[in-house]
Amino acid sequence: LLGPAVNVHRVAAGGRNWEYLSGEDPHLGAKLAGAYVQGVQSEGVIAVVKHFAFNEQETQRGEENSVVDERTAWELYYPPFQAAVEAGVGAVMCSYNKVNGVHACDSEDLLKRDLKTFMGFPGFVMTDWGATHSVGAAKRGLDMEQPSPVVFRPGTFDMPHLRDAARRVLAATFHVRLDEQPSCKLPCAANRSTNQRTAAHLELATRSAASGVVLLQNNGVLPLDPQRVKTIAILGAAASASDTMNTWGPGSPYSGGGSGHVPAPDVVSPKKGIMDRARKAG
Repeated sequence: LLGPAVNVHRVAAGGRNWEYLSGEDPHLGAKLAGAYVQGVQSEGVIAVVKHFAFNEQETQRGEENSVVDERTAWELYYPPFQAAVEAGVGAVMCSYNKVNGVHACDSEDLLKRDLKTFMGFPGFVMTDWGATHSVGAAKRGLDMEQPSPVVFRPGTFDMPHLRDAARRVLAATFHVRLDEQPSCKLPCAANRSTNQRTAAHLELATRSAASGVVLLQNNGVLPLDPQRVKTIAILGAAASASDTMNTWGPGSPYSGGGSGHVPAPDVVSPKKGIMDRARKAG
């Protein structure tokens, strides 16, 4: 499973902010990342924490250069990744961007030193899609090219690096016991295309969303008094927006867009939700 995505927000308009669990808080990100990894992998699925590291914007993400000193990295941006490692995450996805002038998926400092040595990560590192830049990345800490072997071709590896990469993939496989309980026969196409949207899952999603709302200030406005409040203004395009059913479409206010978008046909728009509550209140 290509998640959790845990980068700590730096750019307010970052195109992937909506799917990054951490928000602006590395402590929150660390708590959520660890719980996410444990929950996913307890079901026999390898979690892939991403995007390592400093993938803070989508604009020119392939060439954007994040300049980060060690203290800032370890205190602000690494804690969610370190928590995922401590929770036993099987894989890490390296990012498109450069870090201190070197592409993340080609950075020995990032992958071998910080991740595999200092954090003690025993699993494997895969690229984001098409983010392999050289054969030499294998000796600098990259273990798997995604989505297909374009740069990492047969015969291009030194045997020690090949063995280390294979060992790491096997370690992640054995860690979640996929060797004993594979749950489906590869490539598992039928299983992966099943609809897991059930009434119970929808109810859980609704409760989770409501519980995640934090009211920072209330000057006596809430709860609304139907005897006093007769008109409510709902502003913005999201007021009555629905979700798009195209996974790779432009997305929506509910679950973003692109690879992380999960189509949600049963959303209740702010306008409809408020109108339904108003009717019940008379």
